[in-house]
Amino acid sequence: MEYSTFGRHIAIDTWGVDFNLLNSAEKLQHHMIEAAEACGATVLSVQAKQFDPQGATVLVLLSESHLSIHTYPEKGFAALDCYTCGETVDPEVAIDFMVKVLQPKKAYARKIIRGVGELEVVTPEIVKEKVNN
Repeated sequence: MEYSTFGRHIAIDTWGVDFNLLNSAEKLQHHMIEAAEACGATVLSVQAKQFDPQGATVLVLLSESHLSIHTYPEKGFAALDCYTCGETVDPEVAIDFMVKVLQPKKAYARKIIRGVGELEVVTPEIVKEKVNN
């Protein structure tokens, strides 16, 4: 069996997000797992870290690659990214899920097409349709 090297990587910076949501590794972990499942990914493991005095990091390791978030609640900021290999699992679905959860006032995102030669960078549909850019 031959495997495709094709992959999609979404990186998004969100601003104006609720402090309490960004400051809860437990809540974020729950939502990140739901986001991974919503896009059809296979969750292998999850690591979450609550920082003191504030902030959180969650990494969801996927069979297809990863979904991650790192937060700065005091600034209302979260950086997310999702990379998936292959054509069946769309990382944009996971990012869309998380944008609906976070409800940022502003977001800036890029989608990178990988594994087919030179990297192609585009603006993902979620940002074009649902948040300011």
